[in-house]
Amino acid sequence: MDNKTNIIPAVAVRSIATGMFMMAFFTSIWGGIAFGGLKDSVFKYALIIFVLFIAAFIINATRLFKVSKYYPKLTTEADIAEGKKMGKWFGIIFGAEGVGILIGINIVVNIGHPELTIPTIALIVGLHFYPMAKIFKRTVDYYLATWTTLVAITAIVLTLNKTMSQSTMLAFTGTGLAIATTCYGTYMMMVARRLPRPLPVL
Repeated sequence: MDNKTNIIPAVAVRSIATGMFMMAFFTSIWGGIAFGGLKDSVFKYALIIFVLFIAAFIINATRLFKVSKYYPKLTTEADIAEGKKMGKWFGIIFGAEGVGILIGINIVVNIGHPELTIPTIALIVGLHFYPMAKIFKRTVDYYLATWTTLVAITAIVLTLNKTMSQSTMLAFTGTGLAIATTCYGTYMMMVARRLPRPLPVL
C-alpha cells in the first residue's frame, strides 16, 4: 500500500519539468524588466542572482525530462480523467489570463496612463495564481498570488501619485515578479528532489 501511494506517473514528472522551464522563461522576462529600470544604477549587478536561478531551473528541468521516461504512465481511468480535467482548467485560466492582460492594457492606455502597462500585467499575473491554487491544490500559489498582487498594486498606486518614477517602477515591479517566479521555480526543484527515484536510474 505504501509503495502504491509513492508511485509518481511520468506525466507528473514532466509537468514539474515544464513548470521549471516556464519559471526560467518568466524569471528572465521580469528580470529583464527590472534590468531596464536599473540600467543606470549599480544595483543592476545584483540581478545576476536571477541568472543563476534560471540556469538551475533549466538544468534541473532538462534532467527531469530525461528521467521521466523511467516513471510509469497513467493507467487508471480515474488518473487519466483527473489529468484531463486539470489540463482543461489550466488552459482556461491561461487563456483568461491572456485576455485579461489585453483588456487591462487597453484600459490603462485609453484612460491616458500607458506607464501602468507593466504593473497592470503583473496584477493580472498575480490574480491568475488564485484559481491555479484551487485547481492544483497548492498552498504556495496563494502566497505567490498575494505577493505578486501586492507588488502590482503598490507599483500602480505609487506611480499614479508620482512617488515612483518610470524607471523605479520598472525596477520595483520587475524585481518583485522575478522574486515570485524564482520562488516558484525553487519550490518546483524542491518537489523534484523529493520524488522517488525510478529503479533504472538507481
